[in-house]
Amino acid sequence: MTAAHDQLTNDPPLTKDRTQLSSLVSGGSLEIGQSRAPRVLYLTHRVPFPPDKGDRIRNYHMLRGLAARGRVWLGCLADEPVSAETRSELDRLCERVAIVPAAGTRKWLRAGWSVLSGGSISEGIFREPALFDVVRGWAKEAGFAAAVVSASSLAPYLAGDALAGVLRFVDLMDVDSQKWLDFATTVRGPKRWVYRLEARRVRKLERTLPTWTAARAVVSRAEADVYDSFTAPGAATVASNGVDLDYFAPRVVPVEPALAFVGAMDYLPNIDGAVWFARSVWPELRAKHPEAEFRIVGRSPAPEVRRLVELPGVKVVGTVPDVRPFVLGAAAAVVPLRLARGIQNKVLEALALARPVVAAPPALAALGTTPGEHLLRAESPAEWVGACSTLLTDHARGTALGAAGRRYVEANHRWATCLDPFLSRVVPHDG
Repeated sequence: MTAAHDQLTNDPPLTKDRTQLSSLVSGGSLEIGQSRAPRVLYLTHRVPFPPDKGDRIRNYHMLRGLAARGRVWLGCLADEPVSAETRSELDRLCERVAIVPAAGTRKWLRAGWSVLSGGSISEGIFREPALFDVVRGWAKEAGFAAAVVSASSLAPYLAGDALAGVLRFVDLMDVDSQKWLDFATTVRGPKRWVYRLEARRVRKLERTLPTWTAARAVVSRAEADVYDSFTAPGAATVASNGVDLDYFAPRVVPVEPALAFVGAMDYLPNIDGAVWFARSVWPELRAKHPEAEFRIVGRSPAPEVRRLVELPGVKVVGTVPDVRPFVLGAAAAVVPLRLARGIQNKVLEALALARPVVAAPPALAALGTTPGEHLLRAESPAEWVGACSTLLTDHARGTALGAAGRRYVEANHRWATCLDPFLSRVVPHDG
């Protein structure tokens, strides 16, 4: 399938003459056999390729699932340059694609106006007038059977008259209002007030969704229980995350006495986890294992993460093109998250690579793993020191855990199976 691109990348959306948008819309061609498939509008808050970070991983596999069932018209916001490889992959999957820039100061002005108008910061940040124009224009010509958005903050794009009569769906992933409440417990002063306000405003939006959308997806039963608690029983559909079992296939490589923590290091839960582990756990571990290293791998390390290199044995690797060598080459993957919602892709990926994992309880709440069989669980500094020491010294134990972890994800976290409960609502198998 090839797609027509409605890509608005030369200027910020608000500087374009609105009448010019129609000249950027053109028809795409379809593969044989797809011409009668239902058309589905899919809106994402970030470009869903490459699948290299949390929400982008899920959005990419959601897009693939939708494309297998229907003709997808994809509208997405872009906060960074879009490569030719990305455009090519989106072309392959979609009938139509519109990429709308979302960077710049205007999004913060819209965030402020949203708060003053009773909405959330998130709704304002992702409210791009050019994307609304795309939705309105497409709705007139496409005859969508369904429309899906990748977050509650994009729900306003579904609410207008343009999509009246179209079945509307929201992939919540996690209950964002609860995430903001959790974040508020870690900070003080004005930031705590902002987080609590955002939690209230997002929850107000989340609470209304069952009254006008056809289904809402979350990644785990635990998240569904939270959502149902302030809406109604059964309001959320559980559609778990999977893992690419081919890409994250086990390989035999030399293993070093190192612990690897992988994640976007400008994201609060990862920052908090890295700093806590390095300062509360690592000194004792390093004393027991002077040759060991704690390797922090991930894009855009925050200043407090970068400062951890001052500690003996801590290495801040930063952005890498491929995290697999760092996980495969470590004695264990550690996930010391004290703040976590939903499913942690970093846990699934390490398990798929058949590497032993030590994780904090919040990182495991959404999984069906059995501590001691598939991975190790640690909460207190003493538990972390004990679990990591075991894997730094007992390689047979690590190998056994890794093999069991791989079997677990093979049985429970294949993308097509995981997303089917939601996808079958959006486009039924006989659709």
